[in-house]
Amino acid sequence: MKEQSIFKNKVLRKCVIVLAWLFCWQIVGMLIHNPILFATPIETGKALGENFGNSDFWRVAGMTLLRISTGFLLGLILGMLLAAVSKAIPLFEELFRPLAGLMKTIPVVCFVVLFLIWWGASFLSVAISFLMVFTAVYFSTLEGLKAVGKDLLEMAEVYRLPFRTRLFSLYRPALKPFLLGSLQSALGFAWKSGVAAEVIGLPNYSIGEQIYLSKISLDTAGIFAWTVVVCAMSYLFEKMVLCLLRKAFSIKVRYTQPRGGEEENVPITLENVGKSFDGQAVLKDLFMTIAPSEAVWLTWPSGAGKTTLFRMLAGLEKPDGGKLAGIGRERSVGFLFQEDRLCGEESALQNVSMVTGSEERAREALRPLLEEELWEKPCRMLSGGEKRRVALARALASKCSLLLLDEPFAGLDEERTKRCYEEIQKKKGNRTLLIASHLDLRDKK
Repeated sequence: MKEQSIFKNKVLRKCVIVLAWLFCWQIVGMLIHNPILFATPIETGKALGENFGNSDFWRVAGMTLLRISTGFLLGLILGMLLAAVSKAIPLFEELFRPLAGLMKTIPVVCFVVLFLIWWGASFLSVAISFLMVFTAVYFSTLEGLKAVGKDLLEMAEVYRLPFRTRLFSLYRPALKPFLLGSLQSALGFAWKSGVAAEVIGLPNYSIGEQIYLSKISLDTAGIFAWTVVVCAMSYLFEKMVLCLLRKAFSIKVRYTQPRGGEEENVPITLENVGKSFDGQAVLKDLFMTIAPSEAVWLTWPSGAGKTTLFRMLAGLEKPDGGKLAGIGRERSVGFLFQEDRLCGEESALQNVSMVTGSEERAREALRPLLEEELWEKPCRMLSGGEKRRVALARALASKCSLLLLDEPFAGLDEERTKRCYEEIQKKKGNRTLLIASHLDLRDKK
């Protein structure tokens, strides 16, 4: 009831505002008292009614809608496609960015004249609408694709997430605010510039042609009436497009099982391995042998290189020297990073489903670690400890022969730490396990 009351109040407020402006419009028209210079709302309404009664009205409106929507769709599709190519091929971005920048900065009137020379009036409105949308979509899409953090890309690489999963769960949420924000302004510009191009090119059966004819006959009320039609069509088109896009961004997808997990569990050996960053040695002359299915606890002090070692075992870093055997692209890894590295817009269930390929298996992984009422909440709304348990469930649920857990008990209280350790022991199986932690729970009951 409260929500209905709020909705009614908002609608009523908007109606009052619209009526107030119509009243001001009417007063100004009455003061000017010259229908050639300024038409009142009543005169505009009469002209609008006459247009609705005209047999060609819907054909004129439909053809204008077809031209502008065609330009919009071409700009949207080509802008997103070329932005994706630019993200994948940096050289292409370097070559194409100056051209896209010119398209963005050159005045529209210059393009209008050139297109009239090249193609004539038939496709002028389509081309101009395309330009208004294309540059906005290209730059916003490219920015959105680049906004996907390196941490999530590394997570996807380690878990070997399929392209479809990366597209819908990593890139789609990052792209959403950039694309929707740019389209809100680009759609309005597409209609303004598209109708202006029709006024210049005068294609048959177009709103621009009708505005021009009204201008010749000094029919100001007709100009106002067609302007109202353009505003209404632009508003409805924008609402429809943004609604469809929001629905597209909210569609849930079914995940597929990442490849891996079937290879033989082999020993891992490190001989004289070293790693430095900016001249500072993190690991130096490290010798280690890890037998298949062995569980190893690393309780080294902070800064001793535990995370760096895990990153090398996961294939995210290469040693500066020495020999590292028993890992590689053919070895599947389940990695609980020091940071949670969850997709914030996706639920806990979806985050785990990414590596299981099955919601049922994801539920089995989450059940002992996270309260069921939290499964469907976006991970950005979870607490630090809740996120940690989701990330642990994801790592334990992955099909892998090497399991790396970096500080699995960070941010957990004693009871949940105990529960998580029990789950680690239960889910280890025949996998090789390395745990980096300041806590050593092996001797605790």
